Amino acid sequence: MKITQVEAIPFAIPYRKPLRFASGEVCAAEHVLVRVRTDDGIVGVAEAPPRPFTYGETQAGIVAAVDSLFAPQLTGLSLLDRETAHARMERTVGNPTAKSAVDMAMWDALGRSLDVSVTELLGGYTDRMRVSHMLGFDEPAAMVAEAEKMRDTWGITTFKVKVGRRPVSLDTAVVRALREGLGDAVALYVDGNRGWTAAESARAMKEMADLDLLFAEELCPADDVLGRRWLVRQLDVPFIADESAVTPADVTREVLGGSATAVSIKTARTGFTRSQRTHHLAEGLGLEVVMGNQIDGQLGSLCTVAFGAAYSLTSRRAGELSNFLDMSDDLLAEPLRITDGELIVRPGAGLGAEIDPDKLRHYRQDR
Repeated sequence: MKITQVEAIPFAIPYRKPLRFASGEVCAAEHVLVRVRTDDGIVGVAEAPPRPFTYGETQAGIVAAVDSLFAPQLTGLSLLDRETAHARMERTVGNPTAKSAVDMAMWDALGRSLDVSVTELLGGYTDRMRVSHMLGFDEPAAMVAEAEKMRDTWGITTFKVKVGRRPVSLDTAVVRALREGLGDAVALYVDGNRGWTAAESARAMKEMADLDLLFAEELCPADDVLGRRWLVRQLDVPFIADESAVTPADVTREVLGGSATAVSIKTARTGFTRSQRTHHLAEGLGLEVVMGNQIDGQLGSLCTVAFGAAYSLTSRRAGELSNFLDMSDDLLAEPLRITDGELIVRPGAGLGAEIDPDKLRHYRQDR
């Protein structure tokens, strides 16, 4: 089970429509496929989604980090040397999605080597998760129509609504339209991507006080330390730390400092190894946890459900697992299917993911 090669392949797949939010816009999945090969002929895979507006990574930067830094450091290690691999990659500052993709590809290869699923290796609590769909900026009627389509076609009844525009009434009107259009049978929560000030966030939450929201996420910047604490103290719903809490140390600072009361775990930025640490910390602190989405493709979504289904805490809430539906295609040989609002862990060893070689040839950007 020794690593013989770590490979990074850039690819690009267009979205059917752009996803817009307070910190940016995504029109195509310009991601990186990471493959870890072993001396037994096993190949583990994972996906790295660069988000320069959140973590500063680019597609070219991820490829360079994997090829020039991580591959030489990890070649020759056993798949069981996960802590050694983690420590060596941590010598390099930043690059969270590059590190995470390598980590998850190692776990996939380990599961394939042992003929055990990654979910079973991690904890094996269940084999599925309920799905939450993320709604990007649009007119109220269009967002209601998209949510209705998700509910009627795939059975999704939990929606994360992107907010953070000015004036705040643009977004509070959308959330109100969603509640009035979809009724009380659906769950709604909001994500500001740091787009508002603390005062604007407080005003928006008061305007939406009667809409029965589940959570509020990253409404204002964590760097506005006193403002965010002031905001969190007055909310009657959990406040999720997302991009402000990438590491377990970040989670500890945000929660103990009074700037958050819940956390989003995204395997795309913390892999399986660091996500375990965050999960255990959240469990010990008694935090709500949501499995988040980095606008992942199907492989990334498969990683999220594999981790989320492994534990009671992470499978309790609907996970953000459906944004691959907005992509025009994907690399998986067998597409993921959401049925009755649930996504099921793939059967088989590792992640249960097989890459379609023809699609990879078509969409890869390095040839």
